[in-house]
Amino acid sequence: MKNRPTWLMLRSHFWFIPALYGLISIILAFLSILFDLYVNNDVLPRFFIVDIGLAQTLLSTIASSLLTMTTISFSTIMVVLTTYLSQFSPRTMQDFLTDDNTQRILGVFIGGFVYALILLLFIRETKEQTLFLSPTLAVLYAIVCVGFFVFFVHHVGRWIQVSNLIHHITRNTIESIHANYEDEMIEAADEPWKDWESEELNLVEPTYIHSEKSGYLLVVEIDKLVERASDDDIIIKVEVGLGDFIEKGSTILSFWGNKKSNVDQARYQDLFHVGEERATIQDIDFGLTKLVEITLRALSPGTNDPNTAISGIRALARILKVLAKKNLHRSYYNDKFESLRVIVKQRHFEDYLYRCYYQIRHYGIEDVSVVAAMIDSLQLIASQNETRIKKMVWQFSRYIQQGIKKEEILELDRKYLNEKIYKLAIQTEHANDYHPL
Repeated sequence: MKNRPTWLMLRSHFWFIPALYGLISIILAFLSILFDLYVNNDVLPRFFIVDIGLAQTLLSTIASSLLTMTTISFSTIMVVLTTYLSQFSPRTMQDFLTDDNTQRILGVFIGGFVYALILLLFIRETKEQTLFLSPTLAVLYAIVCVGFFVFFVHHVGRWIQVSNLIHHITRNTIESIHANYEDEMIEAADEPWKDWESEELNLVEPTYIHSEKSGYLLVVEIDKLVERASDDDIIIKVEVGLGDFIEKGSTILSFWGNKKSNVDQARYQDLFHVGEERATIQDIDFGLTKLVEITLRALSPGTNDPNTAISGIRALARILKVLAKKNLHRSYYNDKFESLRVIVKQRHFEDYLYRCYYQIRHYGIEDVSVVAAMIDSLQLIASQNETRIKKMVWQFSRYIQQGIKKEEILELDRKYLNEKIYKLAIQTEHANDYHPL
């Protein structure tokens, strides 16, 4: 897996970008003040500089206006979060909060307010200097903020639509898959260890390393684990999975080696990054879980929105189509000397299929459109993958068909579903195994 943990962990915090913009604004404010103090006003056009009275009036107005914009923006964000909580899923709220545009807009507003406030604090009338350029710069900043405010209204209007939310979650999850998994065609050179070395390790008692923190496991730096295990000449087994909640003091990894007493456990604990809530950094399960929850909420009697459920099912198929092409079963990592160093628990593609569809099948099996969407999604997954995946998909489709109450289904519905199932049978190369409902 490829890791960019430090930057990704910072970017997952809502405060990071606004705080960064605020710090930059403070620096710009002091640079503007120094410019006013040490640059001769005669070199600047007269319409760019203002006197002390107008400067204070402008800065006061700009500061109060930007504070109002910031307040309105925060109120709008709360409305969006309430909508997400009540209609979609509590876990989707972080998608809006961690969106780049949302954080940048708030950062611009906060930065503009801080910039105007600091200028207002330090601009004073002196005998040597009575005209200032910095209030003009603040006016230009305020005009930019107005443009960002208009964009923010448009941005919120787009994000409040469930289709855009589903698209965002799907895109982020697919990007995470590409970043953290190798293609299936790339065979791991360390898989031969699976035959004998891992079994031999079961005969030796390992040493355990425990977590110093509590929280959800967000990132594991596999490459650095391999490197440090090679330096210490040990073999590591990761005992936890991404997305798991780790209690302080619980086991996160075990290791085997001849120099157990010389191993600095803190160096390995630092490679496990935890947070207060799950995030789709390496944890692709979390992205799938959010889409499943949106789909289930749409199928609930209180919402009764099958079209949204169908969109969620199609999004799941897009992700699973990409996931099926990846080397999910790689569990063994070698160092540069081809020595086994890290063992990781991995989930197979069949597990992802089941976890994505079993709840949807349970709650949507009586809706013909939802069942048809599930069959179509399986056809999409099978259409762009190898024979092994096609076989899995066909076997899983039998599981969905078993839930259909054949004696209660109407004739036209039966004909419609049979056409879907037959197309899936052809796509998965199992036309001979097709049996109509």
